[in-house]
Amino acid sequence: MRLGVDLGGTKIEVLALADTGEQLLRRRIPTPKGDYPATLAAITRLVQEAEAELGQRGSVGIGIPGTLAGDTGLVKNANSTCLIGQALQQDLEARLQRPLRLANDANCFALSEAVDGAAAGARAVFGAILGTGVGGGMVLDGKVWGGANGIAGEWGHNPLPGEPDGPPCYCGRRGCTETWLSGPALAADHLRHTGMSLSPQAIVAGAEAGMPACEATLVRYETRLARALGGVINLFDPEVIVLGGGLSRLERLYQRVPGLWGAHVFSDTICTRLLPPRHGDSSGVRGAAWLWEG
Repeated sequence: MRLGVDLGGTKIEVLALADTGEQLLRRRIPTPKGDYPATLAAITRLVQEAEAELGQRGSVGIGIPGTLAGDTGLVKNANSTCLIGQALQQDLEARLQRPLRLANDANCFALSEAVDGAAAGARAVFGAILGTGVGGGMVLDGKVWGGANGIAGEWGHNPLPGEPDGPPCYCGRRGCTETWLSGPALAADHLRHTGMSLSPQAIVAGAEAGMPACEATLVRYETRLARALGGVINLFDPEVIVLGGGLSRLERLYQRVPGLWGAHVFSDTICTRLLPPRHGDSSGVRGAAWLWEG
């Protein structure tokens, strides 16, 4: 049995998978806000209660909103700031009395879709998260590629080509891809061009209803997404790119973006496929469980 834990900013989820990939159990609880000891206790309790209910002990993989520093093993780059600088893996291993595997949550998403999701069978898979932020994960031959610094796939903090004077990013730079392609960035772009404050959902609904301003905002978004993913293809050349996050539900992206990214890819033929996730919101926690595959 494989147990996956998705440690998010608002919820912690546990999922138990059989070797076949069949879901045996799924539970979620709110994440303790800004409280590291309480977070450790919550994860420990979820795992122990799941094992007690199922009557068996499992391997445990954990997806985290950050990564582990290669030299110290401490958490870095986490938007849940109470985790930064903490020995999360060692602390949980001591509590659960077994080795654990931890990975960035975007890597877990990509792994889930590569193992038995939309990209099953592909050797090289890029998972592109378009949500509150923009993240990415890379899978090669069924295994997460984290990179020498634990930041492989972090395309959200590359500058977006063709946008020299972009909005400020929380990382301290300007014009990061995240400032153009996240959900809040889509709403901010619409506000800049129209003076109207609309949610991403309202912008999509407006475009579907034939509102020119909303349609123009989505066209700008698609053009930028094509440019950014063109860079991913040039660098990683994946067989499949799977979109995740709230904006992955926008069906028009899968038809329009591949028709636009050719202008930014250094190849006269492009075989890369752009696909929606098969497992949706479950992909992160499923990928955490699959960290123990092989």
